[in-house]
Amino acid sequence: MSYETLRIERRDKGVAWLIIDHPPANAISERLMEELEKAADELEADSKVRVIVIASAHPKTFLAGADLKDMIQRGTQLAGNEAGIAEQSARMQRCFDRFAAMPKPVIAAINGYALGGGCELALACDFRLMGGGNIGLTEVSLGLIPGAGGTQRLTRLVGRAKATELIFLARRLDPQEALALGLVHRVAPPERLEEEAAAFAEQLSEGAVRAMGLAKRAIYAAEGLGEDGFGIEAASFAATFKTGEPAIGLAAFFQKKQPQFLRETEG
Repeated sequence: MSYETLRIERRDKGVAWLIIDHPPANAISERLMEELEKAADELEADSKVRVIVIASAHPKTFLAGADLKDMIQRGTQLAGNEAGIAEQSARMQRCFDRFAAMPKPVIAAINGYALGGGCELALACDFRLMGGGNIGLTEVSLGLIPGAGGTQRLTRLVGRAKATELIFLARRLDPQEALALGLVHRVAPPERLEEEAAAFAEQLSEGAVRAMGLAKRAIYAAEGLGEDGFGIEAASFAATFKTGEPAIGLAAFFQKKQPQFLRETEG
């Protein structure tokens, strides 16, 4: 298949690299989501592919998160339509879940910033290796909440108390902080990330990958990541648009200012 926003490189020992290349900032657009899903279908169907590594073609950004200009436009079009906004959240959830449910090991090689939706894609992978930048769910700083599975996956990964802190404060973690919390599995110098990710992927590929796929299915079930949690997240994401806070947060973001969210007495 041909792609506009990514490319697939099939390397040695059954390792396929899915490299996101969607300038200028690897923002999550509808086109990228469509192509991620097509790539997932292609890689799952290819019996020669045993392990998948998701990486970025851009050294400073793994995945920047949602395309905010597109989000504003869609939010304006869907004003008052909570079900429509919730479907946009569910759309991203379904896209990333293709990799969470992939019956092959999936590694995120994070070579730059993985914020918001970028963090959520990384959380949907089985393993996260980080070589630089920051990782975190930063949506609350824009008056939003994580809407692509982040509230569910982060909570199960680091626990409710720490997930609440990270989400509420929109914390951006450097590699060592992320490693200490168990958010990432390994840290490497930026110049060695690809080498170490390749070595780890090859190590996995030499194992019983079919058994890993079955174990992954069982682990996924044990995590309790089901319709209820994701559905509540999508509905809550839509409900933020009634608060007026996304308009304040997004406007401040583009003006490169600190958002001044309304106090109750001012509302």
